[in-house]
Amino acid sequence: MDMRKTDLMEYKNYYGSVHFNTEEKIFYGKIEFIRDLVNYEAYNAEELINAFYEAVDSYMEDRKILNKKPDVPFKGSFNFRVTR
Repeated sequence: MDMRKTDLMEYKNYYGSVHFNTEEKIFYGKIEFIRDLVNYEAYNAEELINAFYEAVDSYMEDRKILNKKPDVPFKGSFNFRVTR
């Protein structure tokens, strides 16, 4: 799948995907780059942005209630250590 910069939204250091279902005529996405599954959907682009913001806020609040740290999106670096 081709993920261009315009395919992602950012909010509070979380990234959300943007997709459109032509049959259902609905926008949808999920918070990317975390282990937990958090989805959102809307009928237009502006509502999708707001749904993404609400999904991130709700995810962070739910994790706080459960006394668990929210997953943090990956940093894009890979550390590799070798012996001398």
